[in-house]
Amino acid sequence: PILVRYTIWHRSTIWRTPSAMQHSASRAMAGAACARFSSALRTPTIRGATKCIPGGMHSPPAFRAGSLELRRGLAALALPDINQQVVKAEYAVRGAIILRAAEIKEEMAKNASAFPFDKLVECNIGNPQALKQQPLTFNRQVLSLLTFPALLEMPALLESFPPDAVARAKEYLAAIPQGIGAYSDSQGFPIVCQQVADFISARDGHPASREDIFLTDGASKGVQLMIKLILRNEQDGVLVPIPQYPLYSATLALENANFVGYYLSEESAWALPVEELERSLDSAKSKGINMRALVVINPGNPTGNSLPVENVRDIINFCSRNDLVLMADEVYQENVYDSARPFNSFKKVLREMSPEPPLQLVSFHSTSKGFLGECGLRGGYMEVIGFDPQVKAQILKMASIGLCSNTVGQLVTGLMVQPPKPGDASYESYMAEKQGILGSLKRRAVKLVDALNKLEGVTCQSAQGAMYAFPCISFPPKALAAAEAAGKPPDAFYAMALLEKTGIVVVPGSGFGQRDGTWHFRTTFLPPEHDMEGVMGRLADFHKEFMAKYK
Repeated sequence: PILVRYTIWHRSTIWRTPSAMQHSASRAMAGAACARFSSALRTPTIRGATKCIPGGMHSPPAFRAGSLELRRGLAALALPDINQQVVKAEYAVRGAIILRAAEIKEEMAKNASAFPFDKLVECNIGNPQALKQQPLTFNRQVLSLLTFPALLEMPALLESFPPDAVARAKEYLAAIPQGIGAYSDSQGFPIVCQQVADFISARDGHPASREDIFLTDGASKGVQLMIKLILRNEQDGVLVPIPQYPLYSATLALENANFVGYYLSEESAWALPVEELERSLDSAKSKGINMRALVVINPGNPTGNSLPVENVRDIINFCSRNDLVLMADEVYQENVYDSARPFNSFKKVLREMSPEPPLQLVSFHSTSKGFLGECGLRGGYMEVIGFDPQVKAQILKMASIGLCSNTVGQLVTGLMVQPPKPGDASYESYMAEKQGILGSLKRRAVKLVDALNKLEGVTCQSAQGAMYAFPCISFPPKALAAAEAAGKPPDAFYAMALLEKTGIVVVPGSGFGQRDGTWHFRTTFLPPEHDMEGVMGRLADFHKEFMAKYK
């Protein structure tokens, strides 16, 4: 529809469609204004809208001589005019260090010798394929056939694609006759939801229902949806680990809700003592905060810890006792490197407790981590357990507002949870790729932690899982003073200097939260194995110079 904007100075500005104006007492005023100033300049604004702006006695001084204002159809926004919760939200994983890294990359493209290194090493984010991890062949073969089904009509199809990849593509296309370019059900493709339920049933040894599965654009969208659902007002709060993945603090900031941190125990390999949960909960209640949920990241990000079964059990009892929704971020469940600390899902432990305590549990998984590393394809799911059907209907409504998660990501989720089986044509090659990636990640984790622990003033807990190390640094007093003079937290000061000197990109621990008086940084161990020695050598040389400079 055509929009007409008419302005009455010192009163208001109104947009109306012609049909709306026909039913408005303001129609006559608008028509008279446009007739009176028929010579006024009409300029296009948005989607064909026109504006008629009069001059005259009631115009601002600049227009009293009949001059016309050429102005945009949209009001300008300045920082004070936008939602201030957006301004308050911070996301350190893509914060100041990463913005500077992007500037450096642009400068190096113009002048390769502008810095004392030949390339950036982006250890700031768990983005495996950006650091040359290769996608799994079987998954990409199936996706090729799904995104271009005409390939299935090729006479020599089986010379290019293994039969199990062809069969999987045909299975999906038969279940999705409208194709992957159309919207799916808001909850996700039923075939993939069932595959996820089958995966969970096999993993845990307890049945899962397709009706409890919601496919999401990565785990992050599921987390954001559930936090929005759970929180009612600014008096509500969520218990979140410190250190934490900044998705949680940023999402709570956007919702104008209370981030209530609980500290993991660094000296005990980043353990999660329930006593600390009790302390944090009591402190929040004393401030009038209504606690609604507990977030647990297992295996941990950025800490790399993997929770033992007895700890998981204690956490379940804590949530049940205090009527808290348990949000289990389990996206690193395939990334476990310590055989003494295998991954145990919260749902599995819950189902095996006797008697089983009442609990509302949401667990999240993603195609971005594990050994797939398909971050950009944005696949994931959440399973909701113990929720009233009326609440589940509201979850579906919220999913429906976004229509559906992206269909390629949904199918990658299906491929993640239902890989080739023994006897399938692709099974041997798939397992070789999987074991190669996970084995290399374990070797890199051990090498990186060993190298960090050799640095002066640095201690680092072993990485039991996930993709990160989170070393603690004891800075000399002069370094602390220099950071203060620069207006930066000491770990951010260190990380920026590391970037400028070596091209290695890490995230300051202050972006994840840490105990007062301690300083950390998070680094992935995702650079290719043959590059790790060079990365660790550059880091060691920089650290030695930094510590010597500020002694």
